[in-house]
Amino acid sequence: MAGRIRDADIAEVRDRNRVDEVIGEYVALRRASAGSVKGLCPFHDEKTPSFNVRPTHGTFHCFGCGEGGSVIDFVMKIEQLGFVEAVEKLADRIGYRLTYEGGGSSVQRDRGTRARLLAANKQAAEFYAEQLRAPGEAQKAREFLAERGFDQAAAEDFGCGFAPSGWDKLTKHLLAAGYTLEELEKAGLSRPGQRGYMDRFHRRLLWPIRDLGGDVVGFGARRLFDDDRIEAKYLNTPETPVYHKSKVLFGLEKAKREIAKTRQAVIVEGYTDVMAMHLAGVTTAVASCGTAFGDDHVAVLRRLLMDDSFDRGEVIYVFDGDAAGQAAARKAFEGDQQFATQTYIAVAPDAMDPCDLRQARGEVALRDLVAQRAPLFSFIIRAILDEHDLGTVEGQVAALQRAVPEVARIRREDLRDGYARRLAGWVGWTDEAQVVRRVRETAGAPADAPARRTPRRSAATNGAQRGTDGPALPGRDDPRLRVQREVLKAALQSPALAGPLYDSLPEDAFNNDAYLAVHRAVLAAGGTSAGWSGSAWIDAVGREVPSGYRTLVHELAVEPLQTRETDEHRYITSMMSALQGTLVERQVSEIKSRLQRLSPINDADEYHELYGDLVALEQYKKALRGRATGAVSL
Repeated sequence: MAGRIRDADIAEVRDRNRVDEVIGEYVALRRASAGSVKGLCPFHDEKTPSFNVRPTHGTFHCFGCGEGGSVIDFVMKIEQLGFVEAVEKLADRIGYRLTYEGGGSSVQRDRGTRARLLAANKQAAEFYAEQLRAPGEAQKAREFLAERGFDQAAAEDFGCGFAPSGWDKLTKHLLAAGYTLEELEKAGLSRPGQRGYMDRFHRRLLWPIRDLGGDVVGFGARRLFDDDRIEAKYLNTPETPVYHKSKVLFGLEKAKREIAKTRQAVIVEGYTDVMAMHLAGVTTAVASCGTAFGDDHVAVLRRLLMDDSFDRGEVIYVFDGDAAGQAAARKAFEGDQQFATQTYIAVAPDAMDPCDLRQARGEVALRDLVAQRAPLFSFIIRAILDEHDLGTVEGQVAALQRAVPEVARIRREDLRDGYARRLAGWVGWTDEAQVVRRVRETAGAPADAPARRTPRRSAATNGAQRGTDGPALPGRDDPRLRVQREVLKAALQSPALAGPLYDSLPEDAFNNDAYLAVHRAVLAAGGTSAGWSGSAWIDAVGREVPSGYRTLVHELAVEPLQTRETDEHRYITSMMSALQGTLVERQVSEIKSRLQRLSPINDADEYHELYGDLVALEQYKKALRGRATGAVSL
């Protein structure tokens, strides 16, 4: 059994995996300020980005929920891994060989449960892909793909495979590779049968389903043979510790970069539809796996879309032109309307799905289908109106009775009023104001209220906050504590610039309990002159601070310094001087108070000694003020 991973290896893995690149595989990031990028937090639902990443420091922090740390912490949280598994995953990412202490230098790994299941799924995908290329019964699977316009290159690109007949071919293959029956059952690859453990899939075409990081977490299997005892056209891996159908999207690992780049996501209904779209150049296409597109899928896409601006992104639902497709479109409308981006519908003609459309009319037809999308709300309302004879007053009234409640369900007030006016025009109702009023009343809004866009509440607050472990944290914008906060940020983000001057600051310089705790942790970790930097420095301070204040350390490590000054050293020096000046001002006030209580005649010696101290401190305070205001305006 391998021992503990060497500290040097942990540091190497942490430093060589850029935190912004790793996080960028899960969250769309954009520039926030000098040296900082931001995105929507993957750990809680938010509409305004409060998730900040500092690549130069190797740290991240969410100002909304308080999660933060190094690249290792991120992988642990996002993948639900233990520390060792996270380090091993990141080591694999950069091709780094880990050495274990206490168990020899063997690179054999005693991986945790999740990593073992992912490894088993990966080997299963390789086994299935090999079976697809083999002669014999897999010919049926190859013909299925060829008939739908997918050649061998396309099949290999999407990792298509074939589950062979027989009782336990995959099970035996993976047992020989060192996996246990318990692991194979837990991964959803094998299941107990009458004659022992058997493969879950038999004689079916398979697609590997991958998570955002590209790991195989499950499979989708398509029926091929008429004598297949299981009549369901598609089977999927059951829920496992690594596969949750409500949170995975087929093709997302391929589409994620284009989704983040173009801020467009195309949602189709099947595996072959995704393949057809990608081959046609619509590389933002994804599909749900064995379940309806739901809230968890929305949350995954929103983070990639940077879904905080209504006017910039778009989600396009592509449905078949049949009754089922119409029903799917209505279900999309009846959802929670969680996307801030614009939502569209594209319905393929002649009841064809995207795969059929590609075969019948070519790849250009798929690109045109997406380009000719219609707004979701418009599509649903027009579909209702098409069921009525708008050439008669009776038909107009009936159409309004059906459509007004649908328009009233639109959550955004400005959109709701806009579609109410359009509804009046589409129906041919001359009193537009009457339709708008009826829609507002149905929605529960004041009939005469002006339309307004619902404001979004930022995750950031000016007042005091509460840390995840209980203690109150100071507000980020408290002007009374601004200098203390800036100095601590400098110590964590640029320890070399803060240097000995910071380390000489007394505890009295920090009159807030949280900031004092961080200051003590900085000194306990060796101080800014200890030679630490980046995420290793943040980790060192985090180990010294009380647990309730660790979120504050991460917050201070990523929050940009509040300056436009290009010379960071000058700014940090000015903040140090300002903080020292505050401390000196306090001392001056104390001496003045004492002098007022003394008699220059009866307490002459003490009076003159204190007066001399006062003169010296006043001169020092003046010098500090000059340094603080000379470098940068406070």
